[in-house]
Amino acid sequence: MTRLRKWIGAFNADESGVVTVEFVIVFPIFFGFFLMTYEMGMISLRNVRLERGIDMAVREVRIGVMAEPTSELLKESICNYAKMLPDCENQLELEMLVRDVRAWVDIPTDVACIDRSVTTQAAVEFSNLGNNDVVFLRACIRVDPFLPTTGIGKAIVDAAEGDDAAGSSYALVASASFVVEPFADED
Repeated sequence: MTRLRKWIGAFNADESGVVTVEFVIVFPIFFGFFLMTYEMGMISLRNVRLERGIDMAVREVRIGVMAEPTSELLKESICNYAKMLPDCENQLELEMLVRDVRAWVDIPTDVACIDRSVTTQAAVEFSNLGNNDVVFLRACIRVDPFLPTTGIGKAIVDAAEGDDAAGSSYALVASASFVVEPFADED
């Protein structure tokens, strides 16, 4: 019995490995925060790049560099300016809505986005733009998180779970509006 007491006393007095135990407990928490920060940074960066891409593409349309905007031309332009969006031209969906300022109809809140569960996507209507038309352009891109099973990546994927089109992705949406300058020839 005294031998056991002696061993327990020696074990309690021994402080070797204390730092290792502390590290093993604290490190995963801080590493988790680092991973969530990285994920959030990538989401923010991609969103900013999408916003820039749509703003620059709209600028090309507005000043007449892109005289006849089509879905393909706008996608190409947005993706060229955005640069950091993975598989951009295949994952980007555009919506163009022309509105009359004298008979205004609100912009719908439902956002058209790529449906990954189907192989062919529904065609998006792009109308010919006339002088002084008010145009609302909305872009939605499906993006996979870097870490879909941990932290923020998992939370975003879980939040999008009700969306059949999401799979293991989330949607980034950007929009822009402009008035077509009166430089086009009227027929």
